Amino acid sequence: MKRLMYLLVVLLLSYVVCALPYDDHGKKRDLGPLSDLPGGDVIVWVDQAGNALANNVVGGGNSDPTATADNSPTTLPPILSTLDGDLDLSPAVPLPASTNHPKTGNYRRFGISYSPYNNDGSCKSQDQINEDLDKLAQYGFVRIYGVDCDQTNKVTKAARQRNLKVFAGVFDLQNFPSSLDYITGAANGDWSVFHTINIGNELVNDGKNSAADVVNAVNTARSKLRAAGYQGPVVTVDAFSVMIQHPELCQASDYCAANCHAFFDNNNTPDKAGQYVKDQANKVSKAARGKKTLISESGWPHNGQPNGKAVPSSLNQQKAIASLQQTFTGEDELVLFTAFDDLWKQDSSGTFGAEKFWGIQKH
Repeated sequence: MKRLMYLLVVLLLSYVVCALPYDDHGKKRDLGPLSDLPGGDVIVWVDQAGNALANNVVGGGNSDPTATADNSPTTLPPILSTLDGDLDLSPAVPLPASTNHPKTGNYRRFGISYSPYNNDGSCKSQDQINEDLDKLAQYGFVRIYGVDCDQTNKVTKAARQRNLKVFAGVFDLQNFPSSLDYITGAANGDWSVFHTINIGNELVNDGKNSAADVVNAVNTARSKLRAAGYQGPVVTVDAFSVMIQHPELCQASDYCAANCHAFFDNNNTPDKAGQYVKDQANKVSKAARGKKTLISESGWPHNGQPNGKAVPSSLNQQKAIASLQQTFTGEDELVLFTAFDDLWKQDSSGTFGAEKFWGIQKH
């Protein structure tokens, strides 16, 4: 009788082990909420048909106190826990290490905005920028805003080493066109690292310049950059509403580049962010007679005061970013805002106490 029971247990063990094979060709990179588990590696167990049975976290540290998801590992099916002896079960799919960024698609489709300043507003070093861009290497390109702090040179140097493109720019027209020299200097004859060069960020919206001033600056910049060997897009960036009112800004640009944040419409909830922003992009293109529009900033704050139905929180930020990623499915359509919290910024009456807290990568 004992011998019969022993044979039955051996047969059952053989069946379970065979039903949980390791398939190195089945790795998944888009793993939804599982990829947000803090620290360590997540292991997914599957059956012979590829159906998930359970997931476990191996190693790891403390959880993020701001996390809202239930990060408890799922218990293995009861049949495994009732068998005597240790089972040598190989993991079917080891998941990548966690990040705070919602995992909803191929990041190479998107850009990410980045400001190379410390919390006190001082300039980050080359080593600090290298470390930051290590965390952004999954994106297709990085958007920077100005030429101060030698940022164009530092960021392009780091980007070249990480197969990233750079959406570079001059922030305003104060020292224009001599400010372009920082960009040509960073290129040093090799323009392959540049995605786009932008002239001015929301200059018309902020009342700093007229639309005519900006159009002239874009045309001047294009001429100077072409003479220096750059053949890529030259644009200006402004708020989507300004782009609709002043289609000449789009006409002067090689494509339309508009900033649009669903949070600032008090009727928006985060799950509707993607469609709201897409609708505004379509309106910009329509005003520009069908010209392509890239949304050059869009995100959602994780902290601050509510704006009607638009409420800042970590969970709502995740929902908004997921909505944006699911809606903008093409290449070069969206720049997410922003990589890290900008604690050096100051709030104004229209920022709802959220100006510092738009960082996606960590908070």
